Amino acid sequence: MSAQRQPQWSAQDDVWDDTDDLTDEPQERIRRPRKKPTGRRALADLTAEGEGEQDDVIRRLKDLGHITEVVAELKSGKEATAYVARGPKGSVLLKLYRDLEARSFKNDSVYRAGQVILDARAKRAMEGRTRKGLAMLQEGWVNAEYAHLWHLWAAGLPVPEPLVGPHPFEYAQTTPAVLMRLIGTEDQIAPRLSDAALSPEQAQRAWDQSVRGMADLLRLGYAHGDYSTYNLLWWEDTVIIIDFPQLTTRQNPHFHDLLARDAQSLVTSFRKHGVHADTQSTLREVQRRALGPAPAPACCCREGRAPPPTSFREVGFLCPADPCFILPAWPVP
Repeated sequence: MSAQRQPQWSAQDDVWDDTDDLTDEPQERIRRPRKKPTGRRALADLTAEGEGEQDDVIRRLKDLGHITEVVAELKSGKEATAYVARGPKGSVLLKLYRDLEARSFKNDSVYRAGQVILDARAKRAMEGRTRKGLAMLQEGWVNAEYAHLWHLWAAGLPVPEPLVGPHPFEYAQTTPAVLMRLIGTEDQIAPRLSDAALSPEQAQRAWDQSVRGMADLLRLGYAHGDYSTYNLLWWEDTVIIIDFPQLTTRQNPHFHDLLARDAQSLVTSFRKHGVHADTQSTLREVQRRALGPAPAPACCCREGRAPPPTSFREVGFLCPADPCFILPAWPVP
């Protein structure tokens, strides 16, 4: 009896190709209808309460207990739209990603270069941007932002506090949404640094904090990938770094180019505030500061913040310098 041949995976059609099976008769391929890519969601759809009218993602987030209502739309960007929501933990920044096909920014390969994907079939699907591949990329984009947020927040960098996790299986359930603590208040939300009105003294402080933030990222092995005043918030004389899905590590062959581009973007975007710096000098200063001491992780007891979730103890370990602070267990780049 002849050996059976295994069905072949067709990345183009995103289905199993059984035409090379046991019989010589042609096999009918199963094709699922393609759904229209989801783009920017209208606020009315997110606030609808009627059965069958509510957005599926919002219903799921409510069922999981993460939010109770969506209050307002905040800002729409290239990949996602930010909304203000409320939940058990207070005011929430709800970031809803568009489907990859509906984004104005679609080519993320430069940020993913150097990543190792052990599943060959998944790798082909993502590289071929099949239906399954796009779903994997979408989930990876969301999971990356959560993982980076948890790492940076735990390391003491000025970033929004992530509100789901730290276990990956917890935040994977929120795709395509990322939930973090709202910076500011519902009545006065922290503006982007690009939109903030700064005095010359404030502008200089903001510049120094921004350079320091870029150096802190580099010390952890990261290049932001889109570092400018458009991805920095200004609240209570403090720069808050946002937007992390494209964060890149040294394994990326484009790492140094992306780092240099971040320095150039920061220099260019700060000219509006009267700060005129040189790109190469800024890059050297960032690299110099990255060799210095890391920021001290903030103790939630001293600052009055809630401690990290108890479940964090299952995936990390306590920092001996601070009984409230817990370092993440995932590999540091």
